[in-house]
Amino acid sequence: MLQTLEVAYGPQTAVVWMNRPDQRNALDPRMIAELTEVFDELGRDGEVRAIVLAGRGKAFCAGADLNHMRASAAAPPAENRADALALAALLQTVHTCPKPTIARVHGACLAGGVGLVAACDIAVASHEARFGLSETRLGLIPAMVSPYVMRAIGARAASRWFLTGELFEASEAWRLGLVHELSPADELDLLVNELLGAFMMTSPEAVAECKRLVRDVAGADIDDALMEDTATRLAARRASNDALEGMTAFLEKRVPGWVPQWEEDR
Repeated sequence: MLQTLEVAYGPQTAVVWMNRPDQRNALDPRMIAELTEVFDELGRDGEVRAIVLAGRGKAFCAGADLNHMRASAAAPPAENRADALALAALLQTVHTCPKPTIARVHGACLAGGVGLVAACDIAVASHEARFGLSETRLGLIPAMVSPYVMRAIGARAASRWFLTGELFEASEAWRLGLVHELSPADELDLLVNELLGAFMMTSPEAVAECKRLVRDVAGADIDDALMEDTATRLAARRASNDALEGMTAFLEKRVPGWVPQWEEDR
């Protein structure tokens, strides 16, 4: 039974609510374990085509639970390292989930919370959201989140915010590319629902392949090996049942079979 999360299911979607509002959804070992388990399960659930990550209460996620972090400082090195690797495993599970993921951000989004946002495919935020990679102000470093944050905003911008630990506004998160779209707080769910509707129009198989494509191609040298790899991917996808259905549906002026009836009727 989940103790730190709520999972709300909609038509072919799931919203994972971080549910420690009194702790501003700070990441303790139980929440990290439950998030890892839930994202792994949803990634394998054939009834779920898209996943939203959100936070209950006034904050999206305030980062690591500092009470736990302080207590773990006295733990043996191997135990301390295993604790850090648990967060790394969570971020990797979110990042490699075969289903498209949306981070729905409001309020404070700090440290590990920023890592979760960067690990998701798409991030949307309310105008009042505030972000921060504040680890250096606590004598820590953003080690576990760094691969995902730097992929999202680049090393130069990461240096600016890693080193100072300052908070920044949602508008800056958008400018950096950490967040894709902003909205008023009372319209945030409308924006999320628009994105979920867009996902319903796409082939689930093609979306999963695109996620792998982005991970594998980003930063790769554009050489003969990459051209061979991408050509092989396209050739395989072109011969797939979904591609045949999608192209046939377009030529026949109908919607593909993967589009839910309720989306057709909109």
